[in-house]
Amino acid sequence: MDQPRRPGFRSIRALREAAREAARERRVARELLAQARREQPRPSRGIYLLPNAFTTAALFCGFYAIVQSMNQRFEAAAIAIFIAMVLDGLDGRVARLTNTQSAFGEQYDSLSDMVSFGAAPALVMYEWTLRGLGKWGWIAAFVYCAGAALRLARFNANIGVVDKRYFQGLPSPAAAALIAGLVWIVTDLRETKWITASPQDLAWAAWLLTVYAGVTMVSNAPFYSGKEVNLKKSVSFIFLLALVLMFVVVSSDPPVVLFSLFLLYGLSGYAVWFLRWRSGRELPWKEAAAAQDRSDHDERQSN
Repeated sequence: MDQPRRPGFRSIRALREAAREAARERRVARELLAQARREQPRPSRGIYLLPNAFTTAALFCGFYAIVQSMNQRFEAAAIAIFIAMVLDGLDGRVARLTNTQSAFGEQYDSLSDMVSFGAAPALVMYEWTLRGLGKWGWIAAFVYCAGAALRLARFNANIGVVDKRYFQGLPSPAAAALIAGLVWIVTDLRETKWITASPQDLAWAAWLLTVYAGVTMVSNAPFYSGKEVNLKKSVSFIFLLALVLMFVVVSSDPPVVLFSLFLLYGLSGYAVWFLRWRSGRELPWKEAAAAQDRSDHDERQSN
């Protein structure tokens, strides 16, 4: 029976040389990346009008939602939160497109998000139905509000660390859409006589949704971010047609369509988490950290 041939000294030397060369290439790539990051302009300390105007408008919408909920105008409060979501999505993109990013704008945006997507949805839901549950009602509202604060703090601390393709935990605007969407859809369906259930009848369902949104914001479930979409690139005609159809579907019944879309999105993170766990894959940010550790280990071995 033939014995397998062992690699000769030349083959081993060639493999070691190839490993050293690969390590050198990785080291050079990291040095170039570090140099590019150093040369990249940091956020200015100045205050720019255009992006901060969008942030201020989003902040106003959150404050307006709180005031309207105190006046028992819950449909207006829910719509204001959705408008704040649109404005919040515009301020960052406007800043990048006009090259007006600033450290002030980053901090101002986080504070605005805390009001519009943290305090406002919690207070709207509490005034709408959770008040009748006593201490259980304000506990659920606080869980949501605290979850939003922790979510925003973790996001700010992990900028440039986690995989940009995914959010770590449910984004606070999407969580706010779940809360505002439930209030809006029930109010709209009661006005059109599709349902007769009052907010008090749905108190415990609202309680579960509020706690779910608050806990999911601080979970490790990966939610697709869509940040790799480049708005400066050309797109096909099919994509434009799909965008038009999406606007038509949303405009056909905004409360039902928007709440359904954000409910599916709010469940998608756990679905991705389960599929990754079932296939034995790590979470995106853990994969990136493991790849960096392996690269550092190979470099130390080569030296």
